[in-house]
Amino acid sequence: MPRWVLHVDMDQFIAAVEVLRRPELAGLPVVVGGRGDPTERAVVSTASYEARVFGVRSGMPLRTALKRCPEAVFLPVDKPAYDAASAVVMDTLRAVPGAVVEVLGWDEAFVGITVEDPDDVAHRIQRDVLAATDLHCSVGIGDTKVRAKIATEFGKPRGTFRLTRETWTEVMGDKPTQELWGVGSRISQRLATLGILTVTDLATAEDALLATEFGPQSGPWLRELGQGEGASEVDDTPWVPRAHGRETTYQRDLATPDEVAGAVRSLAEQVVEDITAEGRACARVHLKVRFVPFFTVNRSRKLAEPTSDPQVIARTALDLYERLDDARPVRLLGVRAEMVPPDGGYDAPRTHGRRGMP
Repeated sequence: MPRWVLHVDMDQFIAAVEVLRRPELAGLPVVVGGRGDPTERAVVSTASYEARVFGVRSGMPLRTALKRCPEAVFLPVDKPAYDAASAVVMDTLRAVPGAVVEVLGWDEAFVGITVEDPDDVAHRIQRDVLAATDLHCSVGIGDTKVRAKIATEFGKPRGTFRLTRETWTEVMGDKPTQELWGVGSRISQRLATLGILTVTDLATAEDALLATEFGPQSGPWLRELGQGEGASEVDDTPWVPRAHGRETTYQRDLATPDEVAGAVRSLAEQVVEDITAEGRACARVHLKVRFVPFFTVNRSRKLAEPTSDPQVIARTALDLYERLDDARPVRLLGVRAEMVPPDGGYDAPRTHGRRGMP
């Protein structure tokens, strides 16, 4: 029997969980983000379909969402509630006979299954998830992860869609490259400069051309993506976090070095709590800074040796900030600790100068 990949994606997951808890919101535009106050600095985590009609999208500032949809109901993020609902969904998928489940996030997973008719399994999954959670999902069916993932968009909401090697060109060939999973606006713009506008253009492009623009690995990978090819094996190995990070959007800009330093130290302490719970030390420190009005910079540094000392992590992050030599007020800071791999492997950087900087 053939081996299939199913991509299960919960419909408007976060908003749907909130509506379950507040049935009176059913059918209304609902926006979830931050502390639920659209006058504060925060972004949209998710929006119900009713809110999306007005152009509200994930990642959008709440203030922008309010302008686009003044009548929307704004709610705060409640991570424990979403964790709990997600756990029930994933357990339900694992209960499907013969299923191998690869969790991708709160609201989506790949399911590997060997059956003659994958549509029957897709419909069973929808019924089982609905019965267990009162939440709806869409299911994409494919012979690779890429095709299954893309197929889901054609099935939304509450539907299924099958996309295979035989139907790929018919369904996707004339679509712009940005419709592909993994191709964002920047990559699609770079492809356009090469005369590659559609999925078929990408699927038939020369490897040498793509390799020159994107590198010897990424270039051929993009062509493979244009053909819908890629991995088809679903891996149920438990996901191991690579890093833990904390970030805060400040309601009042941080205007002085002392304010920035205090905020970085606070974030570093929170991150250390997270990595300590993992039992793994920090190997690389990442810093994210968003200056006023909305200019974002990311920097990172590998440590000379792994550590769980919040002072070392904070000092490293602050040094990265100071090296930016930018006096503009700060509206967002983030500190992330990339941890030593679970196998304990670590190659210390070669150092230069008195600071031991890589």
